[in-house]
Amino acid sequence: METIGSRIRAEREALGISRGELAKFAGIAPTTLSNLELGLSKSTTALHRIAARLGVKTDWLETGRGPKGDEDRSVATISETETPPGYVRFDLFEGGAGMGIGMVNQDYPEVVKTIEVAEWEVRRKLGYLPKPGRIQIITGRGPSMRPKLEDGDIVWIDISCDYFDGDDYYLINIGGETQIKMLQKRGDGLYVVSVNTDFPAYRPDPGDVSILGKALIHAGLRKF
Repeated sequence: METIGSRIRAEREALGISRGELAKFAGIAPTTLSNLELGLSKSTTALHRIAARLGVKTDWLETGRGPKGDEDRSVATISETETPPGYVRFDLFEGGAGMGIGMVNQDYPEVVKTIEVAEWEVRRKLGYLPKPGRIQIITGRGPSMRPKLEDGDIVWIDISCDYFDGDDYYLINIGGETQIKMLQKRGDGLYVVSVNTDFPAYRPDPGDVSILGKALIHAGLRKF
């Protein structure tokens, strides 16, 4: 009986891709991929990346139904999705972030959706090489974080930090709006703070703030 795992294994072996190579590209542990191929697990959140590396459609990989992939398999998406050796790929965090009163992610079309940065530059900025998928990018919009961040700056977001980790800059969601702000713990609670003094700090109601990741503003790129 065909399963997600058997389809992954068949396509992987047909392309001559090792299990370790595919796992590294997808940002998962080799044991996770092994369990998937052996039928010990049903699916994975990295299925779209596995499908991209194998040059097939995610829906086909998951269900076995519908078109398998593009008609011309010889020009599959490997060349478009595989990160060159010596580079780290950062993908888009689903839209922009307001640096004013906030914004809904769909308010602006994105100029940059993916960047590939040399490993030596990533090490220089972060001090380490992050696991695939840990760091994503977002475009800041608005004046409230000037001069620390300018409108249009590309900000790196560490999505592994979805909790308050001390006074720092974060990507947050308040009332459905995504913002880049500093969160600061004061005696009477947690405050949302802007760099630009034209935007006063305020204390939101408890539970209104969702932390989406830590904003690594020292490592960002400007300007788009």
